Amino acid sequence: MAVVVGSAAGWLVDALALVNQWYQVRGGPNLTSQDEAPDTKSSYRLRDDLFRLHKPYITLKPPTSSAPESGANGTPSRDTGVRKKRKRSNAYNQGELDALEYHKKISNLILEGSRQLIQEGFQKGLLQLPSGAEEEKCKIVSEGHSNKRNLADLCDMTKDMPCVSSKYTVNLLGTKSNFSTDGDYLSHITENTSDLTQVIHLMGEKYLIPPRSSFLLSDISCMEPLLHYKKYSIIVIDPPWENKSVKRSKRYNYLSPLEIKQLPIPALAAPDCLVITWVTNRQKHLRFVKEELYPHWSVRTLAEWHWVKITNSGEFVFPIDSLHKKPYEILILGRRLTSDISTERELETQVLPPIPQNKIIVSVPCSLHSHKPPLSEILKEFVKPDVEHLELFARNLQPGWTSWGNEVLKFQHMDYFIPPETAN
Repeated sequence: MAVVVGSAAGWLVDALALVNQWYQVRGGPNLTSQDEAPDTKSSYRLRDDLFRLHKPYITLKPPTSSAPESGANGTPSRDTGVRKKRKRSNAYNQGELDALEYHKKISNLILEGSRQLIQEGFQKGLLQLPSGAEEEKCKIVSEGHSNKRNLADLCDMTKDMPCVSSKYTVNLLGTKSNFSTDGDYLSHITENTSDLTQVIHLMGEKYLIPPRSSFLLSDISCMEPLLHYKKYSIIVIDPPWENKSVKRSKRYNYLSPLEIKQLPIPALAAPDCLVITWVTNRQKHLRFVKEELYPHWSVRTLAEWHWVKITNSGEFVFPIDSLHKKPYEILILGRRLTSDISTERELETQVLPPIPQNKIIVSVPCSLHSHKPPLSEILKEFVKPDVEHLELFARNLQPGWTSWGNEVLKFQHMDYFIPPETAN
């Protein structure tokens, strides 16, 4: 079960277990009895070293007079490390002041909620203190060298692909299907309707397609096939936010606020659609989503949640009061407004449970850059059963979801998985 612990504060999630569960499906989504359990011996498995993080990315030095405070069983506590004083000439700008004020408001929520969930995580056996062999500093797992160049070429290729014709055909993967050219996967929706994992070949590389999933590999200028495919009751968005470091590095594409507003959310959303947007810790982006983006899409903001990133030993990946980076990211949840207010109220009061405020999701992050934890197990509590799901700017696929982006197959590369013959 992906949700290891659920409490009033939020959820402790085992993302690795959930992903592995996707590739163990043998017999459809309606399995209920133990006799019909999946055959794990013939299943792919995500490399568990991608979730092996025994020490924080950054640890502040403790003061010389006393050791820093720590909770029981490695639970995180407020860091009391010594920091260098800022020179008066480098005074905080308004954005930094806003971020400090926001952090001040939510830090106790993060600390107290995480402490409870982490303590239960130790009791459940998901978290454990490191052994002597694991004490050495954890290194970020590098991405597979074999597919780096091809993947970059693939992402660039989607920008030059012409949009598909008005037929908007869907490529269906069968148990023995294999398309003859790489172009068949570009700018067309590809769908795996079976209960088996499929393997496709693209630009000389192999990618896993999980059961009952679909994807559109395209640039933002070729989203038209999505508009003719389905309407979605859950839309998760992880925008490539514009910031100074991204501009300087020139390694990643980014979208301006105006370009993000032009995403066709109203055309993709079903009535009472739940819209969830990942936001960086920049208050400029947070205000933009709540005050401009959601109103532009006729989405009413309902709640702010936080993803809290920890190590396998229950420590925050960054000190809670670090000035460099925070150990949490923000999710903004809202519902798309219907044209009929009375219908909207009826849906909320009679069918859909209310979205709770200030929940946290605690998990060990994947070492692959910008790999977000799956939300499917958590969100199913707040929507009707058997609804359609969509992830925009996705980098991996999920059963029961449509995924879109020019990096949509990035983390589906075979290098990140252990094949069935060696999975035990």
